Amino acid sequence: MGRLSARLFAALILTLSLSIAMTDESKAADPENTLYLDLKDGRVVIEMRPDLAPAHVARIRELVREGFYDGIVFHRVIDNFMAQTGDPTGTGTGGSGKNLAAEFSDFEKFYRGTLGMARSQNPNSADSQFFIVLERAEWLDRQYTIWGEVTEGMEFVDMIKKGEGQSGMVQDPDKIIKMQVAADAKD
Repeated sequence: MGRLSARLFAALILTLSLSIAMTDESKAADPENTLYLDLKDGRVVIEMRPDLAPAHVARIRELVREGFYDGIVFHRVIDNFMAQTGDPTGTGTGGSGKNLAAEFSDFEKFYRGTLGMARSQNPNSADSQFFIVLERAEWLDRQYTIWGEVTEGMEFVDMIKKGEGQSGMVQDPDKIIKMQVAADAKD
């Protein structure tokens, strides 16, 4: 009886492990929630997180499909912190014209490769600007909306031209060549 129970237990653990792995793979492979961010040095793959920020993900997807982000610069890049983009004016003051209510997470944290929404002092002022965290940034936790994570190509994010001083404003900044939803990708 002990041997049978051990085999059943082992089979149950294996089945559960495979089920979890298949769930993670299918979630990561969802082309509607995957973005391709093409930079001068290569492609960055982003998994969007509608489970954390459904309104932000829907808006980002809408803007990407409109071609909004194509050609937009990384206007603010602070070494060992983050790279910010999404402002059509390139100054850090512009946006798409549609503010979103905050969707803060109590459990997800800002680790290397996390994507968050930029905003003003008003928590409900996120628009089209977002940032990619270059290193752990715990002071952002529960203060900014997390909407995605880089799953491939973080080495290309690291190559984005850095800004000067504390502001991180970049002279002659790198830009997004093209951003597309994987479901729509032609290449």
